[in-house]
Amino acid sequence: MRRGGVGCTPVTEQVVRRGARGRPEATSHAEIEQAAFALFGDRGFARTTLDAIAQEVGVGRRTLFRYYQSKNDIPWGQFDRTLEGFRQILGEQPEDIPLHAAVHRAVVEFNRFPGDAHPPHRERMALILTTPELQAHSVLRYGDWRRVIAEYVARRTGTRANDLLPRMVGQVSLALALTAYDVWLADEQTDLIAVLDGAMTELSVYLGA
Repeated sequence: MRRGGVGCTPVTEQVVRRGARGRPEATSHAEIEQAAFALFGDRGFARTTLDAIAQEVGVGRRTLFRYYQSKNDIPWGQFDRTLEGFRQILGEQPEDIPLHAAVHRAVVEFNRFPGDAHPPHRERMALILTTPELQAHSVLRYGDWRRVIAEYVARRTGTRANDLLPRMVGQVSLALALTAYDVWLADEQTDLIAVLDGAMTELSVYLGA
C-alpha cells in the first residue's frame, strides 16, 4: 500500500470485462483515476461526467460504481485503505516518546509519496484543495482523517476519542497539514515533507514563546 497525502492510494485490484470481440480487458482503480484526471485537466472537474469517465476507460457507468460511489470520491483514491495505513503508522510509534512527537512523526511519514505517482500527488492535491465542488465532500474526508488521530491520542491518554484533547490534536494536526500543502502547492521548488515538518515544529516554537 502506498502511504501519502491527506489521502489517496492507487492499487492494482482489477475487474475483468469483455471487449467488443470477447477479449478480456482489466480495469483498476488506478486506470479509472488516470482517465478521470486526464478529463479533469481537459474539461475541468465540474464539466466532467461519470459517463465521460466510463467511456474513456471503456466500461459501463455501473462498473465505475463498483470502484467509486461518486465522482467526488475519485480524486481521493482508496481513502479507506489510506486511513488504515495511517493507523498502522501511528501504531508503530514508540510508546516511550512524547505524544506530540509521535503524532508529528506519524503525520510526516504518512505524507510521503512516490515521485512517480500517477496522477502526480501535486496534481491530485491541487484538485482536492482548490476545487469548489469538492469542498463539502472533503469535509467528510477530513473528519475521518482527524478521527484516526483522535483514536490514537485517546488510547495513549486513557481518554475517549470524542474528548477535548483527542479532538483538539486531530484538528490542529489537520490545520498544520493543510497549511503545509498550501505552501507546497504555491511553490513547486519546495519539498512537502520539509514544509510539513517545519509547520509542526514551528507550532512548538510558537507555543513555547
